Amino acid sequence: MRELKLIKGNEAIAEAAIRCGVDGYFGYPITPQSEIMETLMNEKPWETTGMVVLQAESETASINMLYGGAGCGKRVFTSSSSPGISLMQEGITYLAGAELPCVIVNVVRGGPGLGTIQPAQSDYFQSVKGGGHGDYKMIVLAPASVQEMADFVELSFDLAFKYRTPAMILSDGVIGQMMEKVELKEYKPRWTNEEIEEMHPWATLGKKADRGRNIITSLELEASRQEEFNNKLQAKYKTIQENEVRYETIMCDDADYLLVAYGSSARICQKSIELAREKGIKVGMLRPITLFPFPSKEIDAFSSQVKGVLSVEMSAGQMVEDVRLAVNGKVKVEHFGRYGGAIPSPGEIVEALEKNFIGE
Repeated sequence: MRELKLIKGNEAIAEAAIRCGVDGYFGYPITPQSEIMETLMNEKPWETTGMVVLQAESETASINMLYGGAGCGKRVFTSSSSPGISLMQEGITYLAGAELPCVIVNVVRGGPGLGTIQPAQSDYFQSVKGGGHGDYKMIVLAPASVQEMADFVELSFDLAFKYRTPAMILSDGVIGQMMEKVELKEYKPRWTNEEIEEMHPWATLGKKADRGRNIITSLELEASRQEEFNNKLQAKYKTIQENEVRYETIMCDDADYLLVAYGSSARICQKSIELAREKGIKVGMLRPITLFPFPSKEIDAFSSQVKGVLSVEMSAGQMVEDVRLAVNGKVKVEHFGRYGGAIPSPGEIVEALEKNFIGE
């Protein structure tokens, strides 16, 4: 039975995880995402669905618990915020190297270092580009509402298992802490061990007589075999880029200028579009929903229509690099951002648009 609730974004993550049949959560508290684990503890899903909820001793421990759970074909996830995600990077690259599906939630806060507990979007590089070592990618989804926080849990698991790769929900303190009405889906049962063995023969759960020994590892000492494996990964990432791009456009049909923004910045930009159009400036927005795969072709398609593109981020400028690569010099691209926990206002974005383009 579907249910309507007024809840925080972080709480929506937890509620959705229970309802979509997740097997386990392993995490460590850090602001501004601690409500994810707190909600799970309050709901006690181990009594209803059998879901394991465990506070690990550290972020390093929690990401390695994901490795174990994912290796058994279980749907497992963790959550943290920027400094905690930094500590998980070694484990994330091991998961990618072993082709293990899992979900990682990052509710971003300002940095660098311990920084602030206020919201930011300065984890784009370490999330989208792969903050750990090696040539790996994660599927990265960027919610812009509490409803999407809930919806992207099941979607992330579906994509992670489809491609046998870690998937990340890249949120921020605004979306994590804000409250909105959310429609929660019906409860789904967890997979049985028999279903896992049938659907995911790579998993180490159980042992079929005709399968023999099954070893999951990211270690390969022979360079030629490691290169062959990397070629396989790159082919997989290319397939993801071809098939899984998700984005939204707002008022782009007649736009002379294009805003590119994700997450909470995209919410703010919607008001900026309204303010700009009141001044006679035709502005539209493209909101990337997947940051990997990035909607490069879709952004490039506007390069012959618009006079300028403004990348709006709560960072010093990270996604703007991908926007510039997308248009490849065909149109001017500028960046506007507040960072360190500061949130831009709609008016500031319009002023930046006028300063960079209109005033020329």
